[in-house]
Amino acid sequence: MASGKATEQDELAESLNDLFTNVSAMIKGELQGTNNVLELLEKMNIRVAEEYKGFGDVASGLRIFVEQLKSKSSTFDEYVLQLDTIEQHVTEFEAVISMLDKYVSMLESKMQSVYQIPPP
Repeated sequence: MASGKATEQDELAESLNDLFTNVSAMIKGELQGTNNVLELLEKMNIRVAEEYKGFGDVASGLRIFVEQLKSKSSTFDEYVLQLDTIEQHVTEFEAVISMLDKYVSMLESKMQSVYQIPPP
């Protein structure tokens, strides 16, 4: 009976040993899978960082270009104001010319009526 009990304990110990070995192998496999996923994620992050580094350089170049355009456009603002002023003066000058034209026409009519010259 003692030998049967010892045999049962040996089988139980062996089963427990197999159980722990298998659980250990399963945990190692899961940890290895997690490690592989993390390594893949790290490689993907490095690749994306390299890709976006190029975009950063492009964005920096665009920012400089926009600043140059702004500085150039600010110099044009002065010319635009000058053109607006000239346009206003031309409009006023056209009004004066129109008034003078009417006055000259009136004078011409008066002169023709005074001298009674037939119109051409």
